[in-house]
Amino acid sequence: MWSSELQQTIIQRCAAAEYRLQEPLSRHTSFRIGGPAAIMAFPKTTEELKLLLQGAAAAGVQPYILGAGTNILAPDEGLDALVICLKDALCGIRCLDETRLEIYAGESMAKAAVFAKNHALTGLEFAHGIPGTLGGGVYMNAGAYGGELKQIVESVTILTMDGEEKTLSGEECGFGYRTSVYQKLPCVIVRAVLRLQTGDPDVIGQTMRTLMEKRKASQPLELPSAGSTFKRPEGYFAGPLIERAGLKGCGFGGAEVSKKHAGFVVNTGGASADDVKKTIAMVQSRVWEASGVRLEPEVRIW
Repeated sequence: MWSSELQQTIIQRCAAAEYRLQEPLSRHTSFRIGGPAAIMAFPKTTEELKLLLQGAAAAGVQPYILGAGTNILAPDEGLDALVICLKDALCGIRCLDETRLEIYAGESMAKAAVFAKNHALTGLEFAHGIPGTLGGGVYMNAGAYGGELKQIVESVTILTMDGEEKTLSGEECGFGYRTSVYQKLPCVIVRAVLRLQTGDPDVIGQTMRTLMEKRKASQPLELPSAGSTFKRPEGYFAGPLIERAGLKGCGFGGAEVSKKHAGFVVNTGGASADDVKKTIAMVQSRVWEASGVRLEPEVRIW
């Protein structure tokens, strides 16, 4: 059971890291939804993260790991828990050699793509418009417009939940469509090495601009969401199935199926996590009735 004594124990063990008490999760999720986390910590180094994990393990606490929160639906009541947020905390990008980049988990995918372009490296253009962090991207095998991290990850360094550091090869990551071994392996992604190719920065930049224009034209970026709400069902695309079921603009409370792209559930203002969950369930039910296809959420529901 979470208690004030347990909270103080965690704080004392993890005093080196920046932390906030009763921090609203809505400030750290792209849905702009979620009540307060009892403790939110922001480790800036691998050593701080290691101490946090060791302190949590010693106290019998299982922490939640948060990147940019772009694929998370956080609970309205918040979490009596330790949330470790890596975005803008565990950061750093550097060139290892002419074609390899080492990127820490808290860096944004967009910033990594720009860094690659500025160093005349191609292969990461698809990530320019992905709003999440590198850590979250590896966790989900993020991808867009025919590219995905599976194609370029050479290795990933993790910390186990008791603070032991390990490195896995790209092959050991178990990448698949929106999945990886990290979704079943208790650990925290610390950094990854990406192997790219040399290219023309002007051509790379133009590709990135073209993909961003496509994204802006087709996706409801003006409203809070968690990106594509559903995984792509085999042999289909979720958006057209939802649209054919007549669900654009339908929803509960402040949550609705986007009128611009049916594959997105958006927060039109004041949506609760319950509103979003009801909307997701309604979409699943109606699409199943209309087409016999079961949609699986891509958004992770805490």
